[in-house]
Parts: sequence; structure tokens; C-alpha cells
Amino acid sequence: MFNLDRRRFLGLAAAGAVSTGTLLAGCSPGGAPAVGAPQRGGRLRAAFAGGGSAEVLDPHDCDLYVEIARAKALFDKLADYGNDMSPQPRLAERWEPSADLLTWRITLRQAAFHDGRPVRAADVLHSYARITEPGSSRRAKSSLSVIDLPGSRAVDDRTIEFRLKRPYAEFPNALATLGAYIIPEGTTDFARPVGSGPFKLKSFEPGRAFLGERNPDYFDGAPLLDELEIVVTNDEAARVNALLGKQVEYANDLTLTSARTYEAGGQIRVLRLPRSNFHGLAMKVDRPPFDRPELREAMFHLVDREELVRSVLQGSGQVGNDVYGQGYRYYAEMPQRKQDLNRARDLVRKAGAEGMTIDFDTSDASTGLKEAALAISDQARQIGLNLNVRLGNKDTYWSDIAKNSVLASYRSGGMPLDSHFSQRLLTTSTTNNTAWRRPEFDALYNTAQSTLDERGRAEIYARMQRQLFEEGGFVWWGVSDWIVGSAPNVGGIDDASPANTLNWARFDKVWLA
Repeated sequence: MFNLDRRRFLGLAAAGAVSTGTLLAGCSPGGAPAVGAPQRGGRLRAAFAGGGSAEVLDPHDCDLYVEIARAKALFDKLADYGNDMSPQPRLAERWEPSADLLTWRITLRQAAFHDGRPVRAADVLHSYARITEPGSSRRAKSSLSVIDLPGSRAVDDRTIEFRLKRPYAEFPNALATLGAYIIPEGTTDFARPVGSGPFKLKSFEPGRAFLGERNPDYFDGAPLLDELEIVVTNDEAARVNALLGKQVEYANDLTLTSARTYEAGGQIRVLRLPRSNFHGLAMKVDRPPFDRPELREAMFHLVDREELVRSVLQGSGQVGNDVYGQGYRYYAEMPQRKQDLNRARDLVRKAGAEGMTIDFDTSDASTGLKEAALAISDQARQIGLNLNVRLGNKDTYWSDIAKNSVLASYRSGGMPLDSHFSQRLLTTSTTNNTAWRRPEFDALYNTAQSTLDERGRAEIYARMQRQLFEEGGFVWWGVSDWIVGSAPNVGGIDDASPANTLNWARFDKVWLA
């Protein structure tokens, strides 16, 4: 790592606030201008960043956005996340828990794989067994490991009875987790995969292009498009130029600068997907200096959230309030924090930290990490703290800060509150980057998962969020949009869906005017 000087690396002008409303054509939820009635036919070409020649079509091994987009074109899960991160039924028609929340009965809807075979309970059990097999590092494994698969069974072809290892009121979240796709029983080869999704595979070149054709028998209605082509373009400027040059009709993951440059010109339409990225700081609470609660509280009062949204996010987002998941199911509203330098100075004195130098790790691994760190280090000087900003290796940043950092820039995509708690904030969590380990917090989580009543569960989650708000190790200062672009003649793209939710990259609902 090497130190950064803010005046050398940071040229952040406070940009005028950019509207978070969409300008994308054909998006009914947000009131964007329509492109006419839905039409059938044509090929949509979509550009994504990719993973090179090592890419595969195995839906259980998807991590990149391009892999997720391909997987949801070819396959389905039992459930997926709605816009508020609540689970929505997909291949599952319904789910019913037992009174003790240890058994869940799933009824499958009538759906078929691309070769005509019906989707059966045996396919689901096979898929989950493959994901969770010993030695697997597949992303959905941790969420599905709550299932006692030897104790689970297929009641009949359309009914599965899952036995769980512990009570889990939010079990449908596991069904919706990234990578939990259903494949036909016995599938081992994904060179020509067969799924139940809206498109059938025509061709695939790893690191280059994917082509799918309409599945006329899709359970949720046949796509309007004849074909979907997904091309790989790792350079963001190249994706924008391909859109401007009419080589593609959809471009994923545009920068704030590109959005501001082109959205008013009419050549392309810009879609800002709300509540997609959460920006913050991670403080290790189990070691000096942030084992002192007064110093953590000083950081809560130090950060100027409005300035960071204006400068780092260029106005494209909203102020955070130190609790993850604004707008998501179970999010608990707290009094909005604002910068209070006098309070922060008093707390620094109480912590005995006046004049202290603290290493502050950041990276170019995600947009805004470095810029936020430099801005916050400037703010910290006003309360007697010297935050020594260090730029880390972007390829190893997340693993590096998990092991070694005491203070680090942080960013998260969307996930349910339950997943945020279980993956990041329990004593047993594998990605506990704040080292938050509180037996009473773990007990509240376990109680929530044993509570069948949703209102009662929400009250427990609120207590957990209040504890994090008052003494936790995360400072969530902002929430930003995920930005995609389209040609003006593209209709049917949902403008209210955060990235990685059900209706993100939902190309079976898109049409070309």
C-alpha cells in the first residue's frame, strides 16, 4: 500500500444534484416516456463487462453481472428478490412453514425445461445437493447449508419438503439467493445447458458473446424478443461508444460521468436503478482504536454525508444513516444523523484519541472508495484525527481489509436485511469485516428466525438495527444508483428495480420499437 494525498488525487467538484428519476423509454413504473405498445420480434444486443476465456454457463458458479444476466436468461430459481428485497415466488408457486419453522413445504408451479421435461422436485433436490456438496465454494452454498438435505424429500413431482437444521423464518430468502438456480437432475455438463428460463441457448463464446432464442413455452410468458445477444466489453467507454454507434441497444454499468454527459442529448436513454449500492466505512470493533465506543461514535458524527453524496456520488443518490438497507423490507428508520463536529471533538477527547494517526485503507476496487476516503480524511482533521489514507491492491482489497484493516472504505450491493445480518454481523459470519461479535445480538437474530409472526420479527430486527446505529462498526453514509443505458427504441425495462433483483436485466420483458 502507499499513502495518498487528497489534493493530488482528488478533484471533486460538488456537482449539481442529478435527478434520480429515469429517462429510459418504455419504463412504466417511473413515468418515463413510452416507446409505444409492446412489439414482438428482433434481437436485443446487450453489453456487459466480462470475465474472459474462463467464463462458463454453469449457473451455480455465477458471480459477475454478465454471468448473472446469462444465468437468468437460461435458468430459474424457486424465488427471487423484489424491489424491496422481499422474496417473490418464481418456480415455487407457494411455500408453507411448519409451526416450529423447521420444515418448509414448497409447491412447484407447472414449468418445463427447454427439452420439454417438467421441472420436478427431484431436480430441485439435485440442484441444491450439487451447490452444497463437500468441497464446493459456490456462492449459494452458505445460504442453502441451513437445509438438512438427507432429511428432506420429494413428496411428489411438484412438492418438496425441506427439513432445516434450525428454525429459519426467512427461509424463502435462501431460495432467492444468488446462484440458487434449478437444473435438470443428473446435469454435469454445461457446454450446451438446458434450463427452464425465457431463452434457449443458441451459441456461446466465453469472454466474447452469448446468443439465446425465445423460449415459446416459458411459464411466465414467452419473451417478446426473438433473440438476446450478450456481448462482453470490459471498458466502460467502449460500452458507451457501442451504444452511441448503434452496435448495441443496452449497456450495463455506466459511470456517473457518462450518465451526466449523455442523458440530456437524446442519443441514449439513462436508467438509474435506485438503492443498488450502499457506501460506507468499516471499523474493526475488536481492536484498538475502534474498540473504544466513543471513537466509533465520533466517526458517526464526523462524516458529512451531504458533501459525500454531492461530490463522490455527484448527486446521484441519497444520504445514508448508518443502518444498512434503506427502502428494503424490515429497514428501521432512525433519526437522521448530520455532521456535528463539536460533538465529534468531545468524543475524540473522551476516547483519548486527540492527535491520533489511524491507517485508513481504500482502493480503486469499486467506484468512489478512494474519493470517499480522501474526503473523510480531510473532515477528520477538523476534530483532531489524522486518517492516513492508504491505497491497496484492487485485486486483493476485500480479502486484505477483512484480515488486516482497522478502518476501511466499504461498499455493498443489495441484499435482504436477514442476509446482511447473517453474513456480516454474527459471531459465526464469514465476512464479518467489522469484527462485530455480540452474543446478545446473535441471540436476537436467532429469536427473530424462530418467530413466525412477521410483525414480531420486524420488531426484533428494529432492536438489532438500533444497537448497530448506536455502537456498530459500519458508517453507511450514502446510497447510490446503478446506471445502465439503452437505445431510445428499447421498451419494457423496469426503472425501479435495484441491481440483482428479479426485474434487473429482465430481458424477457423487453421489446424493440
